[in-house]
Order: sequence, then structure tokens, then C-alpha cells
Amino acid sequence: MKPSKRLLVWLSALLALGLLLGSLSAMDVEFPPSWVAVNWGLLLALLVLAALDAVRLTRLPLPRVQRRIPGSLALGRWGEVSLEVVHDFAEPLRIRLFDHVPDGIDFEHLPLTLELQPGQRSQASYRVRPLKRGHFSFGHCEINLPSPLGLWSGKRLLDVTDHTRVYPDFARLYGGQLLAVDNWLSQLGVRQRQRRGQGLEFHQLREFREGDSLRQIDWKATARQRTPIAREYQDERDQQIMFLLDCGRRMRSQDDELSHFDHALNACLLLSYVALRQGDAVGLCTFAGEQSRYLAPVKGSGQLNVLLNAIYDLESSQRSADYQSAAQKLLTRQKRRALVVLMTNLRDEDDDDLHVAVKHLSQRHQVLVASLREATLDQVLSLPVQTLDEALAYCGTVDYLNARAELHEQLRAHGVPVVDVRPGELGAELITRYLEWKKAGG
Repeated sequence: MKPSKRLLVWLSALLALGLLLGSLSAMDVEFPPSWVAVNWGLLLALLVLAALDAVRLTRLPLPRVQRRIPGSLALGRWGEVSLEVVHDFAEPLRIRLFDHVPDGIDFEHLPLTLELQPGQRSQASYRVRPLKRGHFSFGHCEINLPSPLGLWSGKRLLDVTDHTRVYPDFARLYGGQLLAVDNWLSQLGVRQRQRRGQGLEFHQLREFREGDSLRQIDWKATARQRTPIAREYQDERDQQIMFLLDCGRRMRSQDDELSHFDHALNACLLLSYVALRQGDAVGLCTFAGEQSRYLAPVKGSGQLNVLLNAIYDLESSQRSADYQSAAQKLLTRQKRRALVVLMTNLRDEDDDDLHVAVKHLSQRHQVLVASLREATLDQVLSLPVQTLDEALAYCGTVDYLNARAELHEQLRAHGVPVVDVRPGELGAELITRYLEWKKAGG
């Protein structure tokens, strides 16, 4: 409980009046003696009223607050939290309400001011924006109640416990369900080459059309029908994609609001969405994290929710990546041939360890290495060089990128494709490579 501005103003005025009267008395200035009595009487009356008002404040019924928060929020996206106040006050009351938002979530429009009317429920809302993924708990809600005479303000802490989960930003993908898959992919900058009827899995027999190749003609069906009949094929739909995700310290780099690790998770979800729509199975295996997680590849749209729930609270660690150990664990669990997407940030010191790991994986699977490149490296190369420090930074960056490029070329020379992109470009590039792999028959 603390005094209100109104009480402080009255006290200040009466004290100022008392000081004035005391000063006049000290300077032998004549004034009616009753003024002193009036001042003390007003001060005493104010103190009595303040005491009574404080007692009445302590006896006010405690309001009840209900919080409505989405069960899941998207990382970096604004969401709305609503608060409903139920009370038993017989007179209108103006309160201030502050919700205790957990660390890691930004907010707007707090504290809230509500006008409570007798017999009515009051509602208000504010906005939140998660800054990191994971599980969050909302605990106390704070209410500042004014006393009936407005001389005091009392703080009440209400225990209103709610929970929510913050997932990677996957909201932008749901709009794509309303469009054709090809149009949706083209909006993301995905390059897909159409090859009508030239997939790998037999689909149907149909009449020969202009543009079909002679290899598509089914001569037995042509003889029976006495007209050219062509075989139509489609892309194989029973394939598997396995993400091998680095959760180590290299993925903690951050160029914008999201870390490289968060960009990698978003790219995983993006490619998973496309692959599951294409009828393929998607799985996940992590390494270099606090806890290793494995999700067997499964087909069906429900696998996307399983994947979201498996990775929403993943965090990068301070550990270094052990590629050989990660490859061995994946080979033990993943028996069937799959497209293994290794998502990491390669450095020149990874030469031996990475080559051995990729060699073992390539004996059974198709491997695609996705290496995230810091955007600051490109920025350093684009800046003008005018000072010694700038020249040293430029030369160091060039040397680092050359060593990195040499490692990538060594992998490509062994038949392992490498994607070297900035984090924000990873999703579209992975989809392009996936579709190329699918066209080639996996």
C-alpha cells in the first residue's frame, strides 16, 4: 500500500501552510490565532480520513483475473493475450493491471487501465512477441486498487498460472496451403524443372502426345490399341529425408534477430512441409547438444506436428561438433537409404573428421551438406578499405572464406553436394536441392 498523489498533495499543502504560519509567527507578523488551530484541525482530519480509507482498502474484495493466451506462439511474431477481470465492487472503480510476462518474451501496452463497472466483466488485452523458443509459464498478475476516497493505492498479486509453447516461425507456411504447391514454391524462389511424364515411378498408360519421347512408348499396348500408347511416370513418392542437425556452439552465431540455429530449424520445417506434401517421410537426428534427439522418418501430414513438438525447445550448446560420432549413431538407426541433410557451419579445421563421417554416410545414403555462412563476412568484403584495420579485416575474411571454399570443393570432389548460403536463404535452397534429388531418383 502506498499513498496516492491526492493524499500527497493535501499533506504538502497543509504542511506548507503550517510552515508559513510558523514563519509569520517567528517574524512577529500578526495573523488570526485561529489559523493555526484550523491548520492543525485539517491535518488531523486528513490523517483520520487517510487511516479510515486505508482500512476500507484492505477490506475491498479481491478481483479475479482470467488470462487467455494462445497455446502456442511463433518465434518473433506478435500475439495477443487477453485478461478478463471479474469483481464484486458495488461502485465503479478504475484500476491498473500489470501482467508478469516471463523473461524471453517482449510485450506492448502494459500496464493496462480498466474501468470496472458494477455487475459487469471487464476485458483488456496486450501484445507479446517471443524472443526465444521453448516452454514459458505466466505466473502472477498485479492489480493496483485505489481506495474508496482515492487516498491510497494497494497492490495485489494474483496467482494466475498459464503455459504456452513458442515454436519456430512456421506461420508463413500455412497460407501456402491455399495455393497450388508449384505457385507456393515459386514464391519462395524455388527452381523446379518440369519434365512431363519422365519421372521414375510408373503412373498410367495414355495416348502418345506431342513432346513425349519415343522411350515412353509401350509397344505392346500400342499393338493392342493400334494407336501410339505412352507410359507416364511420376516422381517417386516413397522416399525418406533425414535431418542431421548440429546443435553445437557454431550454430550460436547471430546476424539478425534469429540465430543460425533458429534459421536451420526453420529450414528443416520448410523442407519437411514440402517433402511431406510430396508423400515422402521425414525424420530428425541431433548431435552436439545437451541431449541427443532422434525422430524416425514417418510419412503423413501429422508428422509435421510431431516434428514441431520435438524441436520447439531445442537449444544450441557450447559443445563442439563430433561428426564421426553423429554419423555412426545415424547409421545405426537409419537402415533404409535416405537423403541425409547435414546442417552445420563448416570450418577448415573440420577437414579430417568431416570427410570420414561423410564417407561413411555416403556408403548407404545420399548426403547433402548445408553449411551456413555468416552474413557479416559478405558485408566485410563489400566495405571500402581505407585504413590498416580495415585492410587486415578484409584480408582475414578472404583467407577464411578461401579455406572454407577449399573444404567445400574437397567434399564436392568426393561426390558430396554442398550448400553454402546465408541463413535466410537456406530454406529455398534446400527445397531446390531436394526436388533435384527427387527428380534424379534419390
